[in-house]
Amino acid sequence: MQATAEAELSDRRKLLALILLGATQFMVVLDVAIINVALPTIQKALNFKFENLQWVTTAYAITFGGLLLLGGRTADLVGRKRMFLIGLVVFSGASLACGLAQSSGFLIGARAVQGIGAAIIAPAALSILVTTFAEGPERNRALGVWGGIAGFGGVAGVLLGGIIVGYLSWRWIFFINVPVGIAVLFASVRVLRESRIERDVRRFDASGAISVTLGLMVLVYALVGTLDHGWTSAHSIALFVAAILLIVAFVVIEARTKEPLLPLGIFRNRTLTGANVVGFLVGAGVFSMFLFLSFYMQNVLGYSALRTGLYYVPFGLVVIVAAGISQALVTKIGIRTVLATGLLLVAAAQLWFSRLPIDGHYVTDLLPGFIIGALGLGFAFVPDAIAALQGVRADQSGVASGLINTSQQIGGALGVAVLLTAAVSRTNSLLIDQGIDPNSPAAFSPAALPATLAGYHRAFLIGSFMSLLGFVATVVFVKRGLAPTAEAELHGMLDTPPGAPA
Repeated sequence: MQATAEAELSDRRKLLALILLGATQFMVVLDVAIINVALPTIQKALNFKFENLQWVTTAYAITFGGLLLLGGRTADLVGRKRMFLIGLVVFSGASLACGLAQSSGFLIGARAVQGIGAAIIAPAALSILVTTFAEGPERNRALGVWGGIAGFGGVAGVLLGGIIVGYLSWRWIFFINVPVGIAVLFASVRVLRESRIERDVRRFDASGAISVTLGLMVLVYALVGTLDHGWTSAHSIALFVAAILLIVAFVVIEARTKEPLLPLGIFRNRTLTGANVVGFLVGAGVFSMFLFLSFYMQNVLGYSALRTGLYYVPFGLVVIVAAGISQALVTKIGIRTVLATGLLLVAAAQLWFSRLPIDGHYVTDLLPGFIIGALGLGFAFVPDAIAALQGVRADQSGVASGLINTSQQIGGALGVAVLLTAAVSRTNSLLIDQGIDPNSPAAFSPAALPATLAGYHRAFLIGSFMSLLGFVATVVFVKRGLAPTAEAELHGMLDTPPGAPA
């Protein structure tokens, strides 16, 4: 009787933990989704240049992605619950600052701090989930719920974004995080259990975190700067060289330090490696897809923020359903098949969007791509998360969960920079051919819309190509499924020191 009661209590605690962790995931995804609908309004309110507007998302993504590994490492060593709670405080406070921003520079700075909070929360939350649920069907179900909550956050984000911007103010898209964060904070103190790696010596590899974060920031800045300085200018070349040197320094630091932020030996797990390559490419293509779709609907078709948010709802609902289906399919037919199918569907959706007309209609031009893309994302994100954590030792769960989030966020930041640069470059070239100065008010006139749309088309095509590269990486790296023998083999590979025979 006592054992049964303890088991029921354990199951109840697991359920409550999943709800709280899911609520946090909801808050983070809500913030990403809600910003896409609000960007056109923010651009006008704070007088952003179009090519600089991407820093509202990129400042967040760079600090988020660049510090995720440090966040995961710190959670493993200091305590996953403790870091989760600290991250909630930082994220909620930065959200409040974003809502109070009176200038573009202040908003970008607050978004960077918000990214730091997310970098603490995300790996700690996913690591708590991994250590709470046993590997196999139980964890797959939990990750399926996690993916479904992400999809629901996307639905709520675009819908609430439209409602809030339409009836209140863009500032409330950030204020909404504050009560959610406070509620989760107080509930987590009672429900979540503390766990960490017990070691006498704890090193955090701050030099590794600084080098990789600075390297990625400089790289994004260099990509955006090519619009003003060109690819072959001394300015651009110097920045690209600096970014490469910083990233190389990060790899050297990780190879030599006793307690690396990112143990390079973890990449000997081919499935984990493939999952992170896919996460990077999907992030690069998909983050930008939502950005350009929002601008297409509001700036080309003339939809309001509310109407744009409502039109995103079917997309989010299909993602929720697809995420639930995908976790069941992974258990039955394996990771690789589901993930590869999802990536092909995402590529097809992006290819569909690359033909959007200037006088498009929602039902015939947008909705088919929304449904195909939503199915693809549901089939891609859940198996990718499962693959990224498959066969990983418990003491490396924080690193592995931080790594997959890093891959997606860094992919998103670099993808937005690359695709936005490509789109603006294409648009400016066509405007000049028309005799229109890209920096003049005429660049925003109806006569300039065909050139603007052509830039969007180029971005969608590049995004489709990135998803196809993800499909290739899935086929090459990711195993169809992990039988117990394969799982044991992966554990053995991770236990083998780097450079030793596998």
